[in-house]
Amino acid sequence: MIDRYASPEMTRIWSDENRFRLWLEVETTVCEVRAELGQIPAEAARAVRERGAFDTARVLEIEATVQHDVIAFLTNVAEHVGEESRWIHQGMTSSDLLDTAFALQVREAGVVLRAALVALLDAVEAKAREHQDTVMMGRSHGIHAEPTTFGLKLMVYWAALERGLRRLDAVQQDIACGQLSGAVGTLAHLDPEVEARTMARLGLAVDPASTQVIQRDRHAAWMGALALLGATIEQMAVEIRNLQRTDVHEVEEPFGRGQKGSSAMPHKKNPIVSEKLTGMARLLRGFSHTALENVALWHERDISHSSVERIIFPDACHLAHHMLTRMRWLVAGLVVYPAQMQANMDKVRGMYFSQPVLLALTEAGVSREEAYAWVQECAMRVWDTDTTLRLAVEGDPRIAGRLAPAALDACFDVRAQLRNVPRIFNRTLTRRDW
Repeated sequence: MIDRYASPEMTRIWSDENRFRLWLEVETTVCEVRAELGQIPAEAARAVRERGAFDTARVLEIEATVQHDVIAFLTNVAEHVGEESRWIHQGMTSSDLLDTAFALQVREAGVVLRAALVALLDAVEAKAREHQDTVMMGRSHGIHAEPTTFGLKLMVYWAALERGLRRLDAVQQDIACGQLSGAVGTLAHLDPEVEARTMARLGLAVDPASTQVIQRDRHAAWMGALALLGATIEQMAVEIRNLQRTDVHEVEEPFGRGQKGSSAMPHKKNPIVSEKLTGMARLLRGFSHTALENVALWHERDISHSSVERIIFPDACHLAHHMLTRMRWLVAGLVVYPAQMQANMDKVRGMYFSQPVLLALTEAGVSREEAYAWVQECAMRVWDTDTTLRLAVEGDPRIAGRLAPAALDACFDVRAQLRNVPRIFNRTLTRRDW
């Protein structure tokens, strides 16, 4: 999956090279802070900064023997630093290094995801503005309901994506914390000042209370934010799939020159991108569930979460980034058919004006129960015959006796039903403050 959907940015972030680079930066920063506090020789910290290095292949070679990634890394760094390497990792446990560097790595990935999400928001906003006044049928239960606009449909998705952006920002802040609290989280071997200064230099908060690991509710929340983002993308994809159905055909995915839709049927233009995005959202939800399973560890720590996170975090980041960029492509190139939208509205011969007629009758003094029954009887005649709702209500003496032609004209004015769409756009887009 990673090879097929990987982006260069995510590939770099989740590479062994970058992981070890972050490990080295954490260890080096700890040494420099301890030197400033007079806890280790200043020349030792300088040696770590100047000569500290690693060779990824060598680390992996050592790990194959020692079966411990941190020990393999420290052994290779010591080969570069020399005698002063004895001060590296002093007072720390593996998870102090792993979890602190992991926070930096996840934060890097989040920055890339955020940029892709903002780009998608821009694409959705542009398409929504373009079709703010493109009238189409709104549907509930799959049945024609009342008119809406295609732009408003997209604005609803924009608002959901904007909430996704705020969630991502929140979990980015929540996960950006590290620790140097030692084997069981008691700070037994390093002064809390070392932890505070180190995290400040790394741009991380200090986890105020940890065990041997940073608690995984933070990681589960981060993964949950991605899953929710994927669910919104799926919501958009499912709607595009439905609107592209032959019997609806109101929108269509971009279909490139030379593209083929079916091995057997040359006429097919299938919504394959939307279908893929739907499936990918299921994977993100699965990753979120797995992250929740990582919260409950034995006592102060076990490593049941570790092997899982090495898979789900890179995969989820690659997948989410691909979904964001593909949905942006889809929205930007989406083909919209306003004439077909109008044709689909015409199929129900004005029945979507039933509520304005109902409301006008109640305002004219008819009880809601009577008004509903009268309008429903007219609507049923429209379902069963070739008449229109306007003709049906005009031919009903109970309704015609209550509503003058001018009042009926107002009831059957689609512009009146959509008059507040611009206000919805305005109040929604005021949240665009990033």
